[in-house]
Amino acid sequence: MSEIKRMDLEYSQLDSDRMRINVGPQHPSTHGVLRLEVEVDGEIVTEVVPHLGYLHRSFEKHCERMTYQQIIPYIDRMDYISAMNNEWPYVMALEKMLDIKVPEKVEYLRVIVSELNRIANHQIAVATFGLDAGAFTPFLFYFRDREYIIWILEKLSGARLLYNYFRVGGMAADIYPTFKQEVLDVVAKVRKTNAEIMNLLIYNSIFIKRTAHVGILTPEVAINYGCSGPVLRGSGVAHDLRRDEAYSVYDRFDFEVPVGKGEVGVVGDSWNRNMVRVNEMEQSCRIIEQAIAQMPDEGDVTALIPKRIKIPKGEVYMRAENPKGDLGFYIVSNGTDKPERLKARGASFVNLSVIPEISKGYMFADLILILGSIDIVLGEVDR
Repeated sequence: MSEIKRMDLEYSQLDSDRMRINVGPQHPSTHGVLRLEVEVDGEIVTEVVPHLGYLHRSFEKHCERMTYQQIIPYIDRMDYISAMNNEWPYVMALEKMLDIKVPEKVEYLRVIVSELNRIANHQIAVATFGLDAGAFTPFLFYFRDREYIIWILEKLSGARLLYNYFRVGGMAADIYPTFKQEVLDVVAKVRKTNAEIMNLLIYNSIFIKRTAHVGILTPEVAINYGCSGPVLRGSGVAHDLRRDEAYSVYDRFDFEVPVGKGEVGVVGDSWNRNMVRVNEMEQSCRIIEQAIAQMPDEGDVTALIPKRIKIPKGEVYMRAENPKGDLGFYIVSNGTDKPERLKARGASFVNLSVIPEISKGYMFADLILILGSIDIVLGEVDR
C-alpha cells in the first residue's frame, strides 16, 4: 500500500502538460541522420537534446591506418557537400610540415574550385531552408544552377561529389581548355538566379514571417559556443579566415565579409543567417573572377607532388574557411608515412551544439527552421 502511495506522489509531481517527442533519426526535417529529443509544453519548445552518432564511421581512427595520400578520399566524406574545401586545410598542413611551396597556378586553381564548391554548398543550404519554410520553387532553381558547377568539378576531377582532387604539392590534374570561360559563364548564371531568389524567396513576406525573429543567436553566445562561418557572421561578427588569416592567395583579392545586419528581423535570427549565405555567393563570384584573371596560364600543377610522403616527427594544426565554418586538422607525425593521430575540428559539430540554446521558447514548427538555418551535414558532425 505504501508503494502505491509513493508512486501516486511521484506522478502527481510531474508536469502533465509537457511531453517528450523524437524528431529523427530518420526524418526529412533533420537534414541527415540526427535525432532531436524535444520537450514541448503544448507547441512551445522547452528543451532540445541532440543525439549524435548514427553516422559515425571512425574517421579519425581509420586515418591512423592509412598513408597520408590515402586519407584524402576519407576527408571528402566528412562534409560531402563541400569536398573540395575539406581537402584544402589537410594538404596545407602536410605542405607546412614538408616545407613545400606550391606553384601560383595551383594556389589560384585551389581558390577557384573551393569558391565554386562554396557556392554549391550555399545553394543547397538556402534551397533546403526554403523547403523547410514551405517554398519549393527556389529548390529547383538552385539545383539547376548547382549542376553547372558540378559539371565543371567533374571535368576536373572525374567525380561529381567526392572529388579527391587536391594533392600534397599540387592538384590531381590540370585544367581543360575551356575551363576559364565555363567558370565565368557559371558566375553569370549564379548572379542571375540569386537576383530571382531575392524576389521569390528572401523578401517574400511569408518567408520573412516564418524566419525573422526566430532562433536568435546573440554574438556573445555564438562566440562562447565556438560557432563559425555563416552562423557566426549571421550574428554580426565579421570573422572570416580568408581575410583574418589570409592563407593561400586570398590577400590578393578584393572581397567583403557579409554579416547579419538586422535588415529584416534582428541580427542573429534565422533570416539573417540565410541572408549571409546568399551574400557570400556574390562574394565568391567576385573572388572567382579575380582568380581567373590573375591565374597564370603556364605551370605544372602536378610537378611537386611527392611519390611517397613521410612527414618528419612533430605536430601541426591548419584550418581554413569551409562553407559551414572553421574546419581544422591537427596532425601528429611519428616520422612514418602514416599519422600517429589525426583530429578534425568540424564546423557542423560545433555549430550544432548551439541548437538547445537558441530553440527554447519557440514553436515546435520553428525548431525545424532553426535547425535548417544552422546548415549542418552529419558526415562532419559524427565523423
